[in-house]
Amino acid sequence: MALKDIFNKIKGSSEEEGEEFVEVNAEDEKSQVNVKIDTMTSYADAERVLQFLREGYVVFLRIRELREKNLNELKKAVEKIKKTTNAMNGDMVGVDEDFLIITPQFARIYRGKAE
Repeated sequence: MALKDIFNKIKGSSEEEGEEFVEVNAEDEKSQVNVKIDTMTSYADAERVLQFLREGYVVFLRIRELREKNLNELKKAVEKIKKTTNAMNGDMVGVDEDFLIITPQFARIYRGKAE
């Protein structure tokens, strides 16, 4: 008897002429990536950058000013940002000598073909 019910359901579904619709909430379709562009002028700015990262921003960080002013301070700040980014499963890359791109966990930076 159960087999007969299955065949009836299959037969009935193929004979239906109406279409079945699924309503999708428009807000669910929107996925937003927030990008912050910031400038690092001192080691103290590292904490602000990390806060942006914790909030889910992709950060484009200008480092030229601090690099020209104090290279040791820049190295310490980059190391701090790198450690926190790694702990959060984020990603970080230097672009040219003037920028860093720092991403939270949901984004990865493409570096070419993986071998």
